[in-house]
Order: sequence, then structure tokens, then C-alpha cells
Amino acid sequence: MDKSILSEIKFNSEGLVPVITQSFYTGKVLMQAYANKEAIEKTIKTGYATYYSRSRKKLWVKGETSGNKQKIVKIKIDCDGDSILYLVKDYGVACHTGEESCFYRDINLKKEERPDAYEIFHALYEKLLQRKIEKPEGSYVAKLFEKGSDKIIQKVGEEAVETVIALKNKNTEEIIYEASDLIFHLIIALVDAGVKIEELQDELLKRYR
Repeated sequence: MDKSILSEIKFNSEGLVPVITQSFYTGKVLMQAYANKEAIEKTIKTGYATYYSRSRKKLWVKGETSGNKQKIVKIKIDCDGDSILYLVKDYGVACHTGEESCFYRDINLKKEERPDAYEIFHALYEKLLQRKIEKPEGSYVAKLFEKGSDKIIQKVGEEAVETVIALKNKNTEEIIYEASDLIFHLIIALVDAGVKIEELQDELLKRYR
């Protein structure tokens, strides 16, 4: 990782800069903290997110005691140089409350139950995996898992054909509905096969030119 980023950072009078930490795969903002030059240097050297604790007056490595580490993928700097972004592969929750993200409440201080648009594929994967494990009564997805892989694969094929027909018809509303059905059942098939969304993202990143 290029250490030249340090020369562009505008640290405040206390020698600190705000750090936003974001999941590399889901895009979810996990937390906000502070770092000094030493913390950033350690982050670059070790490859794991390191911050500066203003209350304890010392460096702290995220997950050092909890095990919820944050492996650095990229460090970005904003246009004015007065804040930085850690893009991480997160292992465990970010918030001390046990929530995945520190930003789990809305403006009315209510816990948000629905995912944001940018994380829908990951959230849907986890929800479908939960259905497979818990097998709630009356769940269409749970019943589909019980019928086995062949039935799941068959459904993906059926939805693919219906999507092709919709595309052929050039009906926008129909395309949206059928393509969503296809993606929904494809994610069920991925859960069944034990293939994660992150693995697809990694493969697609390899194909980006």
C-alpha cells in the first residue's frame, strides 16, 4: 500500500483525522473513528484496521480482543484530505453493541430492519440461508430447500426461460419482475451450493477491464 497518502492528509490540531470504515463487499458503513499518523502507518504495515482511541490515548487494533478484525482492502482519502476511508473485509460485528454496523438506527433512533439497496444481495443471501437452517412453517423457501437441489435447479431454469421471454417481449415491467424472480431463485441455488455472494464479486472483479 502506498504510504504517500500520509503526505496528503490534513490532521487536526490534535494530530487526528476522522476514519470511515466500510465493508468492501456489501458497501455498508460499519463505523467512524479517528486515526493519527502512527495508526495509519500501522494499518498499512499490518494490513488490519488500526485506530487511535481518544479516551484511552493510545492506538487500538479493531478486533484485537473481540476477534472482530477488519482486513484492509483499500485506503482512500477524500478530496480535501481531511478524512479517510478504510475499505475492509470485516470478520464479525463492528459495533460494541453487537450490531454489524454502528449506524443501525434511523433519525428517529429506531433500529432499521430492512437492508439498504446497495446491500440487498448479501442481505437476501443471509435471509435465505436463515430460512434453510430454521425451516419456518409455511415458508416457500424452506419448502423449496426441503425438496432438494434438483428442484431448486429446475426453478432457476424455469425463471431463466421466463426472463428470456420477457426480454424478447421488451416489456419493462415484465422484465423487472421476471429478472427479480430469476435472481431470487439463483441466490437460493447459491445458498444450496454453498457459494457466497463475495465469491461472485471476486470473480466479476477479475473480469473487469
